[in-house]
Amino acid sequence: MKRRTFLTAGAGATAAALATPAIAQGKIEWNLPTSFPKNAPGVGTNVTGFAEKVAAMSDGRLTFKVFGGGELVPPFGVEDAVQQGKAPVGHNPPYYAAGKNPSLHWFTAVPFGMTAAEHYAWLRYGGGQELWDDIYAQRNLKPLYSGNSNTQSAGWFKSEINSLDDLKGLNMRIAGLGGEMYRKLGVNAVLMPPPEIFQALQSGALDAAEWVGPFLDQAFGLQKITKNCYLPAYNEPSAALAIVFNKDAWAELSPDLQAICEAAALAASQEALAQFDYHNARAMAALEAEGVIFRDVPDDVAEGLKSAWEEVRDELTAQSEDVARVRESYDTFLAESVKYANAMNMPLLKRR
Repeated sequence: MKRRTFLTAGAGATAAALATPAIAQGKIEWNLPTSFPKNAPGVGTNVTGFAEKVAAMSDGRLTFKVFGGGELVPPFGVEDAVQQGKAPVGHNPPYYAAGKNPSLHWFTAVPFGMTAAEHYAWLRYGGGQELWDDIYAQRNLKPLYSGNSNTQSAGWFKSEINSLDDLKGLNMRIAGLGGEMYRKLGVNAVLMPPPEIFQALQSGALDAAEWVGPFLDQAFGLQKITKNCYLPAYNEPSAALAIVFNKDAWAELSPDLQAICEAAALAASQEALAQFDYHNARAMAALEAEGVIFRDVPDDVAEGLKSAWEEVRDELTAQSEDVARVRESYDTFLAESVKYANAMNMPLLKRR
């Protein structure tokens, strides 16, 4: 793809409309599709906040027109659109494109893995970003970390889960490798765009749904369907978001604009984590006042999930060289981080 070829156009644009130059009079305006509703708390505001910061820091030299999931490209097709040059940049959790490369899960979330702080530490100092850059370069993409939800909820279940047998045959909305883990235990794991979750639960198409946590689950109204919410999400101890550029588009930006994008993504990541931690705590209290019962995942279910995860993890490692090298780096730091957290953080958390 040649320099200065990325274009701006609205939802449903024709090929002719896509031929309108995006760079004029020293200013660049690019379309930026996200996988989420653009006003959704936490996930949607992550990308709109990024766009606002870039516009302000660049004094309007670089602006992004954000399109919500499905407005410009399908929610799970953001990275495809960026790779193909249909959009110069997009926003999603990397594991939405894991069909391209299963190692992408490790750049969003893997079961029984890192917390948000640990995950960013690995990306920033443990070699994770270098691996991410290398793997995305295979598809001519450049990723920037832009946020994290921290630990999520295991899910909303219409019936109580007291043993592994209670999972068998359930239709459950769940993303990422958590879906593969639950399939090992007899669950029919379904991936659907977030706006469809409420209706599917309400209609009976789903028996359970994992979305994010109290903050977003409340916003999507899941508590109106069932009052049983299980904690924590062993499938997603954190979940990262990313701003993903087509590398040719990235190369069109001057070094100062690239630096502005990197700084804006980092600022958006800190804002997202604070937003999730603050509003999750408040939403939990509000949901309890509505009659929601937050239940612990039973021990035998947690143990079954971990065994299932180890099977999934080892199968993927045997199938993919990229998974093997990412896992080696990830697991090395995870082991060190677990030892540190158990000695430093866990005693404090238990006594607060």
